[in-house]
Amino acid sequence: MFEIFCKTLHSDRPFITIEITPPHGASIKPIIRKIEKLKLHEKVAGFSVTDNPLAKLKMSGVLSAIQVQQRFGKPVIATMSMRDKNKLSLQSTLLGANDFDLRCILALTGDPAKFSDQPEVKGVLERDSTLLLSIIYKINNGFSYSNRELNPKPKPIYPFAVANAYAKDMRHIKKKILKKLNYGARGIITQPVYDLENAKELLDIFEECKHESVRDTAKEAELVLGQFPVVRAKTANFISDKVPGITVPKEIIDEMNLAAMDGEEQEQQVGFEISKTLFDNILKLHPKVHLMTHNRFDLCDALIGNGN
Repeated sequence: MFEIFCKTLHSDRPFITIEITPPHGASIKPIIRKIEKLKLHEKVAGFSVTDNPLAKLKMSGVLSAIQVQQRFGKPVIATMSMRDKNKLSLQSTLLGANDFDLRCILALTGDPAKFSDQPEVKGVLERDSTLLLSIIYKINNGFSYSNRELNPKPKPIYPFAVANAYAKDMRHIKKKILKKLNYGARGIITQPVYDLENAKELLDIFEECKHESVRDTAKEAELVLGQFPVVRAKTANFISDKVPGITVPKEIIDEMNLAAMDGEEQEQQVGFEISKTLFDNILKLHPKVHLMTHNRFDLCDALIGNGN
């Protein structure tokens, strides 16, 4: 399963993953049933599971990922946030997940604790996501972070990291991607991309980083382009104005605003058409896409269709 996932990622075949956000509750089974009903698991290479995004309380991302992976028999990328765990907890979780064959890990610094819905919660943050990448590098060599040999040795872990999709000076993005590749990241998932030229620039930057990296593992690293379909003008405007690391072209904003003036149905239809065209074009340019829809699995199903 894990080997097939990696081969697909490194091949020219479409590689599509879908993000799952665990519930604010004690069971992920209703979410699994929604995916089953749409047969989405038959259309994708795998899934990813978030880890308390925006510091809001959700069911454990790692435990949720284990359930999703076991149910569908497809690899799941489990997000691990530095915000909530120290070195001891990170290593313990990685070793436990490894025994369940959960071996794709997305290293994330995490949204600030100040956004949390829990009173007076404090972040741990011993370091940024490169600490987790360092830990994974050592574990993959059979040692703990303190250089003590692990017995039995774990199965190989495949580390992912994230990158912004846009910056006024794209050299900042290149610097961060190169840093994460040097710390051993094998896959980089970008923030949502809304423009083909932006996607092409990211691909060029990534190739430069692969050649400049000091790690041999960077030669086989892959870039996965994030996609967050926008079907409401309000969302498009919010992303464009308030979310750093993403740019939404003015043409899309204008088209969505005009559609909204003709009612919600027209707005959503136009938004879907824009999103579908972009999704198809991105997939033709670079067949490695990560879909983020806030658990709108019906939207994922409509975007992927039957032809990808």
